[in-house]
Amino acid sequence: MSGDTAEGHSDAAISRKVRRLETLLEEKGVLTGTQLDEALDAFLAGASPASGARVTARAWVDADFKSRLLTDGTAAVRELGYMEGAEQRLRVVENTESTHNVIVCTLCSCYPLRLLGPSPSWYKSEAYRSRVVREPRAVLEEFGLRLPDTTDITVWDSSAETRYMVLPRRPEGTAGLTEEELAALVTRNALIGTAAL
Repeated sequence: MSGDTAEGHSDAAISRKVRRLETLLEEKGVLTGTQLDEALDAFLAGASPASGARVTARAWVDADFKSRLLTDGTAAVRELGYMEGAEQRLRVVENTESTHNVIVCTLCSCYPLRLLGPSPSWYKSEAYRSRVVREPRAVLEEFGLRLPDTTDITVWDSSAETRYMVLPRRPEGTAGLTEEELAALVTRNALIGTAAL
């Protein structure tokens, strides 16, 4: 998946639209450039895949937390200090030996930014958004993830109200690792479902 699509939704085109919006906000006196930068910095503070990795590691070592995470993701991640003030609901879906989950937003690019950091360009691309729903196995193979034919693949479509995060399977041979060491194994793509660990 690249940042360019057949419909011309390249990273450059998106950047031009964002810059135009910023210019309009400044021209209309809604915000100054400095205020806009400060608002964006505050919004993105702490937004990192390391947050989702820490949530995952906690679920791997704490069965009670994992149960709460799968039942009410929003409440569980708030226990760890994440997603305070977020209006969207978080649903966490677990990969198992027989089921693999992958997330997408078919309408735009809704995504749990506070847990996964800024979304990758391929996640926002029309190619990914349309194809992963129709042919998830083929798309995952393009990411280098070859799943057994017996593995069911479930695609979860994020929305303005609900964001999804994948709880990856804990890698074999990690029983002796600390929670911090486990978190270091988790990648953003595993939290989206386009990679395994």
